[in-house]
Amino acid sequence: MDFSYPKDEKLKSKKIIDLLFSEGKSVSKYPLRLVYVKHDFEEDVPLKIGVSVSKKYFKNAVDRNYFKRVLRESYRLNKQLLVENVDTKYCMMFFYQTNERLSYQEINQKTIQLFEKFIKIIQDTNNQN
Repeated sequence: MDFSYPKDEKLKSKKIIDLLFSEGKSVSKYPLRLVYVKHDFEEDVPLKIGVSVSKKYFKNAVDRNYFKRVLRESYRLNKQLLVENVDTKYCMMFFYQTNERLSYQEINQKTIQLFEKFIKIIQDTNNQN
């Protein structure tokens, strides 16, 4: 199993991020939200993901950066769930949307639930087509 989060999996493109906010679909498991869109990018990776924590919830950059690190880590450890169950390329943004300070274990558990919910939605849409 590959538990890495290499540079080419990081979502950096302003165009794709704008596309996510204009056309992306969303799935959430409080307090986490995943906005995703199918996108065929050049790199040979199944997913590109970015993380975000709003200034609205955490005024101090130190706190925002802490939660971004936690989100990236929980993605890194659980991305196998997505990679094994998704057959097309997706770009996603991963949000932390509360001012509650959940523990790493709670966030990790919610991440797993969110990814499972996302997989179920993707499989349901593939079955309808």
